[in-house]
Amino acid sequence: MASIRFVAIGDSFTEGVGDDLPDGRVRGWADLVAQGWADASAQPIEYANLAIRGKLVWPIVEQQLEPALALKPTHLSFNGGGNDMLRPRSSVSRIVDAFTHVMRRCDEEGVQLILLSGANPSGQLPLGPVFQRRGDILTAAVSKRIEDRPDIMRAFNWPDRELSTPPYWSQDRLHMNSRGHHRVAARVLTAAGIEPPADWWSLPQLPLISPRGAAYYREYVGPWVRRRLTGTSSGDNREPKHPEWITVG
Repeated sequence: MASIRFVAIGDSFTEGVGDDLPDGRVRGWADLVAQGWADASAQPIEYANLAIRGKLVWPIVEQQLEPALALKPTHLSFNGGGNDMLRPRSSVSRIVDAFTHVMRRCDEEGVQLILLSGANPSGQLPLGPVFQRRGDILTAAVSKRIEDRPDIMRAFNWPDRELSTPPYWSQDRLHMNSRGHHRVAARVLTAAGIEPPADWWSLPQLPLISPRGAAYYREYVGPWVRRRLTGTSSGDNREPKHPEWITVG
């Protein structure tokens, strides 16, 4: 098998928020894919992850895509638009244009593109039906844009009804837990033609102690609203966790 150089760009979904390690770091599906890829190929691969939580889709493209391509990867994964969907006046066509731009640049650089849609948290969220409808429209629009591109690897998680259920989500109900990230990693590896570990599709369920009612709004919704009102982001002043190649053995 040829040497693999896999770089991931995106927001909290790709950074790995929700899949928390004991030392305080986050792991996430992209880290798991890199490990699964190395295990399956029986040789080390190079892996980088430039994703930063809280980013809208065009800042992802403008800030992460060219540095990622400058690394000369063989494979690049892209997901974005989830944070845009939480804004009341987001434009689906503008989000889809970002996907088109990433496709064009990967074509120009000869990089294999892996496109993902985020998992669907709307069943647990306030205003869930609104986000469900927006996510459905966005997924359909991206699918339409790439319908004549069978060469693009795709791992669409939004339609996965099992993944949208509470046991795959963290306490904030917006980010997947480790169980959810493993399921996404299994889907990405499958798209790459690699058989994932069978249990990654549905790890044993852990007890979920999630705040409810006023406690949930105070702990998670309130801080999110304050960031919107002040024009700040959870990703402000954060650096990507793997901006350069690391070797995964």
